[in-house]
Amino acid sequence: MDTREEDAAVTATQAEPVTPLAAERPDAALNALVEQVRAAQATGTALEIRGHGSKAFYGGPITGEPLDIGALAGISSYEPTELVVTARAGTPIDELEAALAEQGQCLPFEPPRFAGSANGSGTVGGLVAAGLAGPPRASSGGVRDYVLGATLLNGRAEVLSFGGQVMKNVAGYDISRMLAGSLGLLGVILEVSLKVLPVQPATATLRFELTEAAALRQLNAWGGQPLPINASAWWDGMLLIRLRGARAAVDAAMTRLGGERIEDALATPFWEGLRDHGDEFFARARQAIDSGSGAALWRLSVPQTAAPLDVAGEQLIEWGGAQRWWCTAAGAAAVREAAQRAGGHATLFRGGDKTAGVFAPLTAPLARIHRELKREFDPAGLFNRGRLYPDL
Repeated sequence: MDTREEDAAVTATQAEPVTPLAAERPDAALNALVEQVRAAQATGTALEIRGHGSKAFYGGPITGEPLDIGALAGISSYEPTELVVTARAGTPIDELEAALAEQGQCLPFEPPRFAGSANGSGTVGGLVAAGLAGPPRASSGGVRDYVLGATLLNGRAEVLSFGGQVMKNVAGYDISRMLAGSLGLLGVILEVSLKVLPVQPATATLRFELTEAAALRQLNAWGGQPLPINASAWWDGMLLIRLRGARAAVDAAMTRLGGERIEDALATPFWEGLRDHGDEFFARARQAIDSGSGAALWRLSVPQTAAPLDVAGEQLIEWGGAQRWWCTAAGAAAVREAAQRAGGHATLFRGGDKTAGVFAPLTAPLARIHRELKREFDPAGLFNRGRLYPDL
């Protein structure tokens, strides 16, 4: 489903074939979920899909009885030589990444874990449902680029399978990838197959003292060159870039770009904090939101070449200029207008008044596609009502 999270639109017109798996994989945790959905279907009871709750703040307010996927955990299969892992939805992200790290592999898009949740730092199901990617998104791709297949429990209490464990071209909706960013509106993600990649052998971080405009110009200039830039971040007059790749390529880029080399002992916590929204900018944003000042954290998705935006407040820029975080007390209309002028859109990420909608309004054709997909997969509207859009 197109949530505008990764700026992808549905372009096909026919769904992939589906295969019921309940008979093939008897499982107490799965059966319990199926029975709860079946009971909710009979009574019209709304359901709130829950994992660790680490991203409960994200999206619109929802109501319903909790549908807990926590018991549906574990890595189902892992083929390091094939660069494919399959994990159940309740599997902690930390557990999955630890298993990959033992084989020198990783999730290259670095999904945010939002450390500090009372129940944990995020699950595989939540990773896909939220569709959020970390600092390397511009260079490594987003969540949907790594989803190979998925198993889904729909609103009819049917267990359906989409995709597989290999990359392939298909005609029609790529349902498994469409789940990325759907926020649970189509159903309960039960299991996901993900493409993984080897950890790059060399990493280095460089720092440059630049104004916002100068940093954006520099990032755009570097973007047109064959440089191993993996991630970037500008905040408060300082631009940091992370180089990642073969040792020779990283060394050559450091010589070519100059700047101040930041030791790994300092750089690694910075990028981890940026990924998990635990660094100083996001901590200050949460403090401003909690203070009752009317501040909110907005995520603006704009072209990388967009000029500096005219919005009051504090800003952090990622993804070579394409992702701009604003902590501001400005109203939703002003923020969305600034994003639209730049050729992008804005999402209310944390805090603020969600009654006007969290995500950018859909065009009429996209809204129709959303409604039709919702009716096809969840005809009674059981799952996560209101989390993506108020009328879904």
